[in-house]
Amino acid sequence: MIKPTSRKNFIRERSTDFVVGEPAKLFEFLQQKIGSSRNNIKSLLSKRLVSVDGAIETRYDYELKKGQKINVCFTGKKNTFSHPKISIIYEDDAFLVVDKKEGILSVPAPNHAAEDTVLKVMVGYVKRQNRQNALYTVHRIDRDTSGVLMFTKTPEVQQAVKAHWHDSDHRKVYYALVEGIVEKDEDTVESWLKEDPKTYIVHSYNYDNGGMYAVTKYKVIQRGNGRTLLKCEIPTGRKNQIRVHMQSIGHPIVGDVKYGAPVTSVKRLCLHATYLAIKNPMNGKMISFESPVPRIFYTVMK
Repeated sequence: MIKPTSRKNFIRERSTDFVVGEPAKLFEFLQQKIGSSRNNIKSLLSKRLVSVDGAIETRYDYELKKGQKINVCFTGKKNTFSHPKISIIYEDDAFLVVDKKEGILSVPAPNHAAEDTVLKVMVGYVKRQNRQNALYTVHRIDRDTSGVLMFTKTPEVQQAVKAHWHDSDHRKVYYALVEGIVEKDEDTVESWLKEDPKTYIVHSYNYDNGGMYAVTKYKVIQRGNGRTLLKCEIPTGRKNQIRVHMQSIGHPIVGDVKYGAPVTSVKRLCLHATYLAIKNPMNGKMISFESPVPRIFYTVMK
């Protein structure tokens, strides 16, 4: 476990702390403690100015437990966030976890310097709270992949998470809609992946040719209309890993023309990062984050 120094802690504005004495709903607790009107309390929640045990909470009916710590920021600074391709799943002093839609880069990439990225947008968000705030990259998902994406707010947390990113108790789960009917209900794909430096296309090899060893475990969720929905877990996390592995077994991901899928009416890559679970280096406890599978993954199988 790590304990960031105060110098490295994520900076917040002037606030007041409370400790929950008895179980209660968050709204009722705030009414009792700060004696404000219903509208003012709703405003604090909607502006993301209330946190429970360090995590921002906006639900008025959130069930509080004895011993939990409540922080209320009274500066009036609005911490709301709105973006057509990004929504916040979770935020506390150590982490910022978002749900990104397809079509936006996670982080800057060569030859795409002018493009918006999730990192750029979210850095702007945290710096609106305080100019000294920053974000640090833990992992990335492809521009055309949607789903859970995690950042940290201190370099210490970033380093601790990345050091254990491939631990067996950490889980990275994707849903992939692939072309064709996959016959095996579940299987594991293992190979070495190597990127062509000229085309940026990743190739799969059944032998160690100096590439990155990659493992993808998949399980069939549903079959229909000549396609199969798979739940994929990746103990390793290589560039384009699931896309390349699905191509290698003859079932490219729907919409993935780069890796062998036919052009169809589906206007997106049907790959979604739906679940991420890691051990929190701040307290040693497991934390997990989810993003619902896009509805189109199911509708195109009908």
